[in-house]
Amino acid sequence: MSTADDKNRAVAAAILPLVGGARNIESVAHCMTRLRLGLRDRSLVQDGALRALPAVLGVVEDDTYQIVLGPGTVARVSPEFEALVAEGRGHSAEDLAAAGARIRESRKAANATPLKQLLRRIANIFVPLIPALIGCGIIAGLNGLLINLHWLPSVTPALAAIASGFMALIAVFVGFNTAKEFGGTPILGGAVAAIIVFPGVAKIDAFGQSLSPGQGGVLGALGAAVLAVYVEKWCRRWVPESLDVLVTPTLTVLISGLVTVFGLMYVAGEVSEAIGEAATWLLGHAGAFAGFVLGGLFLPLVMLGLHQALIPIHTTLIEQQGYTVLLPILAMAGAGQVGAAAAVYVRLSRNGSIRRTVRSALPAGLLGVGEPLIYGVSLPLGRPFVTACVGGAFGGGFVGLFNMLGVQVGSTAIGPSGWALFPLLQGNRGLAETIAVYAGGLLVGYATGFAATYFFGFGRALLTEWNVGPVTPSDARRSRPRSDEDDSHVPTPA
Repeated sequence: MSTADDKNRAVAAAILPLVGGARNIESVAHCMTRLRLGLRDRSLVQDGALRALPAVLGVVEDDTYQIVLGPGTVARVSPEFEALVAEGRGHSAEDLAAAGARIRESRKAANATPLKQLLRRIANIFVPLIPALIGCGIIAGLNGLLINLHWLPSVTPALAAIASGFMALIAVFVGFNTAKEFGGTPILGGAVAAIIVFPGVAKIDAFGQSLSPGQGGVLGALGAAVLAVYVEKWCRRWVPESLDVLVTPTLTVLISGLVTVFGLMYVAGEVSEAIGEAATWLLGHAGAFAGFVLGGLFLPLVMLGLHQALIPIHTTLIEQQGYTVLLPILAMAGAGQVGAAAAVYVRLSRNGSIRRTVRSALPAGLLGVGEPLIYGVSLPLGRPFVTACVGGAFGGGFVGLFNMLGVQVGSTAIGPSGWALFPLLQGNRGLAETIAVYAGGLLVGYATGFAATYFFGFGRALLTEWNVGPVTPSDARRSRPRSDEDDSHVPTPA
């Protein structure tokens, strides 16, 4: 660096702390004679010390804070000042959060396709049911524990009724929410869906087979309610207003009900049965590979908005088997995120801002709430998001492997993940064995996510850029070699 360049940088370094430091600078510009600064907090400026600098010819306050340096000088000092501001700001958790917010918004815009909007509407049908699924699932788990321990035999039948009542009528709630989501009358959707769980359907033959109550489950209820919405809207257009209150609901329930009984229940029943058989076969024959793929790809599916297609599948499996074997595998994606975040904490040891973000978001991540870690840490950094997926893949592969070995690990509800899933675990073996396999999967996800991120999550450029704290102007001056003769050009505050 030449003597003239060093002098200009020294002038900029002398000015910066007197205007509040790099964090106080919002914008930097210059005209023929003045350095124009946009300030966050005007009160941080030390006017007297600033005016006393030999290089400063004066200050002017307008919409920006203007420091008069003179023609020629300002054009040379301004780039040096901007460089010092960039160095002084460093990278913080706020920068990551801003990057994460931009990614979130871009994904939201990209997810506004017809298919993804349909999946979002389907999610809106099932998400309101999650609190009841969780509550009833925990009660079912508690009841199972009491039965295994032979405790409170007079209470367990009541707990079984409490836990099972909602699941017995879940089709009605799905029909109600479906009609509401698609713009129909909710109670008519519920009325049509109630046909599916009515015991009297056992007396009806369709396609040469007797129907069974509940056949078709939530998928049948979903289809029946959508059909009811379209029938209702058709009636609203063509039925005279004077007859609407009588004719529209009657035709809606009658037409939709007949199609449901003699078509939808059978078709939806076949689809539901195929889903259950496919899940059982997949995890029984290729569990480790399937778990590896599902655990590794779940977070990208979330980013694409395609994970919502799994909600009806989870609910169908819970209806059929009492638990979904897919959710514990998918939960491993969150374990990979936790491990990756811990590695970020260790690797970025000098960036206190990001480390504080990791510390604050980790408890939520352990409980299965991954958004703060995804959008606040791993995704904006780029490569750590990929290595987090690797951790999820190995955790999912671990749980899937035990499915191949005959130990099914399932969840009686959807929604919770991480440690919050422990009270909802259920499988085909004892509770202790089920918990042990799930806990082992979490540990594998944590460890693999950490190791993959620690060793492969940071290139040299990424570490150089992010593993720094805020740099002060004095740090910048001290880190720059200067000859003795250059010191004479450094202006000092009076």
